[in-house]
Amino acid sequence: MDGGALSEPTARVSWRWTASLSLANLAVFLGFFTPIQILLPLQLEHLDSAHKAGLLSWVTGVGALVAMLVNPLAGALSDRTTSRFGRRRPWILAGALLGAAGLLLTAAQGGLLGITAGWVAAQAGLNIMLAGVTAPVADQVPVGQRAVVSGWTGISQSLGLVVGAVLVTVLVSGVLPGYAATAAMTVALALPFVFLFRDPVLPRELRAPIDLRALAAGYWVSPRRYPDFGWAWLTRFLINLGNAIGTLYLLYYLTDAVHYRSPETGVLILTAVYTLAALLTAVPSGLVSDRTGRRRALVVASCGVMAVAALILAFLHSWPATVLAAAVLGAGYGIYLAVDQALVTQVLPAAADRAKDLGVINIANSGPQVLAPAVAAPIVADCGGYVGLYVATALVTLLAAALVHRIRGVA
Repeated sequence: MDGGALSEPTARVSWRWTASLSLANLAVFLGFFTPIQILLPLQLEHLDSAHKAGLLSWVTGVGALVAMLVNPLAGALSDRTTSRFGRRRPWILAGALLGAAGLLLTAAQGGLLGITAGWVAAQAGLNIMLAGVTAPVADQVPVGQRAVVSGWTGISQSLGLVVGAVLVTVLVSGVLPGYAATAAMTVALALPFVFLFRDPVLPRELRAPIDLRALAAGYWVSPRRYPDFGWAWLTRFLINLGNAIGTLYLLYYLTDAVHYRSPETGVLILTAVYTLAALLTAVPSGLVSDRTGRRRALVVASCGVMAVAALILAFLHSWPATVLAAAVLGAGYGIYLAVDQALVTQVLPAAADRAKDLGVINIANSGPQVLAPAVAAPIVADCGGYVGLYVATALVTLLAAALVHRIRGVA
């Protein structure tokens, strides 16, 4: 048997493959973002309106901590899977089903501990799924096509915001129907990739042993041995920390600072503007990056654009300014999503551990969700309110831009 599953891909993938993987990515981020942006805030406001911000910080922080633990482990087990259906597809389907069950469990709860437990289950399933949908780009897409494909899958991340907002504010109403619709979509959107496309099979003789000590050690990738991987992880962590700080209290920002008459509708409008801007920049940026081979300069540019958006939110508390900030932020994040994911796939330490290492990278996505509430809550309360919050967002994002140049092995 050959080791095709571990080989560097050379054959270009089709648009149908890219579209189905993008739908699977949309499923994951629909499951993540719809509760965080709308359903959990509404559920917790009903539970205790006076302490809604602190409760939201608690629930999302615990869920993100679970995500940090589950994603690399699921990736490591995926890397060792020798199923005839491939290494990734079984985990995508299992994660979608568990994530949907967790969303339904969250919907049924009326107390803080129950809501937290349900969200933990949802995060566990969605992160199992995320480990499966992240790896195929490194597994099957050649380097010269990765930024374009990452642009399309990155757009799915942005679309998760707007599709989820439309789903639970226009198509259905109420917290319970919102969770139910989100759960159904999470499973349905994963099915085309799971059932229509083959996944390279790992020969049993090439499977790494399933050893608990090795699995635990896999959470650490030495930045001394793999410095480019370490710097890529840190810059992604900082960029996502800036975004997490800035978006955690968006619903409350519209209520308390902008005084928008319908904050839920406002979130829907802003996510639509944000997503449209990301659509306009992600794939073109990926094309430029693939044709020139340059990744770092575009990541730096994206950080600068996102920092400008944060400063608009910090100093101009009006609805038109907030819409402008959403457009600017979306444009910057669209560039980032396409180019950074392609960059990351080029600094992975080993082909046999792609999903595990991408799981470690994904800690830089979920870790900020743990840290952001601890950072954001005291800023809003004691250090300048929303002005301080969005200035902090801009500074963290600019720090990430300064560190991107430390990645030496990618242009």
